Amino acid sequence: MVATNSEMLELGTQAPEFKLIDTVSGEIVSDADLKDKPLAVLFISAHCPFVVHIQDRLGKISQEFSETVNMIAICSNDIEGYPDDAPDKLAEQAKEFGFAMPYLYDETQEVARAYRAACTPDIFVFNSDHKLVYRGQFDSTRPGGEAANGEDLVAALSAVANAQPVSADQKPSLGCNIKWKPGNEPDYFG
Repeated sequence: MVATNSEMLELGTQAPEFKLIDTVSGEIVSDADLKDKPLAVLFISAHCPFVVHIQDRLGKISQEFSETVNMIAICSNDIEGYPDDAPDKLAEQAKEFGFAMPYLYDETQEVARAYRAACTPDIFVFNSDHKLVYRGQFDSTRPGGEAANGEDLVAALSAVANAQPVSADQKPSLGCNIKWKPGNEPDYFG
């Protein structure tokens, strides 16, 4: 397990566009469908120990904010090398942990590149204008330590849900690197 930090995309960045298939419903979900509320985009996977550490708490947070923030999860990992991240496995994970959000599969990895996603989890929260106001860690817990509480993500979601500013004290996310398809690694990888 190689721990990788997030890239810390510049605050104020407009949410990149996406149009991906939800692994649970089979429906296509796009950013254009989600303009009515603030948006949280979480790059996660089924196999990464950093995501396994937070997945139970993440499910509860997605339920808690389902009325006030459009949350989506995206897996961009290469499923040839990491079959545990195949769409059917993602759907199982979503159901098991009660994800109240679409769980999308980014087969081409273009969406991960557009967000400069580097690790799982990699978290981006956008205000009601879909301008980036938070990018960083889920919380300060790590696998093998205390239980995940999601305090950093909850603080950001609470702020955008109430049209309040998000704290500028943001720490990079830490997790497994996105598993890029051979030859598809972006310039910021490595």
